Amino acid sequence: MAEEVSFTIGSPRGSHTVTVSYRRAGSGDPLLLLHGIGHHRQAWDPVFDVLAAERDVIAVDLPGFGESPALPQGLAYDLSTVVPVLGAFCEELGVERPHVAGNSLGGLLALELGREKLVRSVTALSPAGFWTQAERRYAFATLTAMRQGAKLLPLPAIERLSRSAPGRAALTSTIYARPGRRSPEAVVAETLALRNATGFDETLAAGIDVRFADDVAGVPVTVAWGAKDRLLLRRQGVRAKHTLPGARLVRLPGCGHVPMNDDPALVARVILDTSR
Repeated sequence: MAEEVSFTIGSPRGSHTVTVSYRRAGSGDPLLLLHGIGHHRQAWDPVFDVLAAERDVIAVDLPGFGESPALPQGLAYDLSTVVPVLGAFCEELGVERPHVAGNSLGGLLALELGREKLVRSVTALSPAGFWTQAERRYAFATLTAMRQGAKLLPLPAIERLSRSAPGRAALTSTIYARPGRRSPEAVVAETLALRNATGFDETLAAGIDVRFADDVAGVPVTVAWGAKDRLLLRRQGVRAKHTLPGARLVRLPGCGHVPMNDDPALVARVILDTSR
């Protein structure tokens, strides 16, 4: 079941109250899970229980996504705002320097949290920010098309498509290498999450000039890339390794851009190995 917490964050325009929805379970060292743009915390459901057997797992709906409300007026969806929001969120929960795993946008945020020394370890799954301008334009155009498709399809059509493997592929094959494994209920829920994400447009706009160019020193880092990632192509993992020479680069065979559903056992093992 989801929980919700509100806390105050400062900005040049004054203080703002931010509300974040999350799911927490398990025991052990804290582990923060961050999803990608247009997704929601349920992206982590395939690995959540496995991770919770060894960690105090906190899966977050980023502000403006899932069940978390949009950021208050005056707060931007850029890294300089969202990273302190996540830091304040952890502080509000009494969690000091958790391990963090993130996918796509969440992977970029995880690396930023590592660079700021706010976490103990970083597992970044197909993180954003290692693209060329052409690759970024392709990814953003693909995401925009997915969003428009989610907005245009009536709910009965989404539900009908989700009931067959070809229909689930039509809705989600951009992010999953094995979309048929996703349950119909999950496909409907994540399509609606993409449609209703209040932070989508501003987050995408904030990412136009983003490049991750700094090393993350003093923190264990794993960068893992799906061999069948169709959104952020796997060669970006090689660039990430050049930027982060001390990081472990892991190939995820048979996995797409959101690998947690394609191979839950492998992804859970990579995250747990890094957080050890």
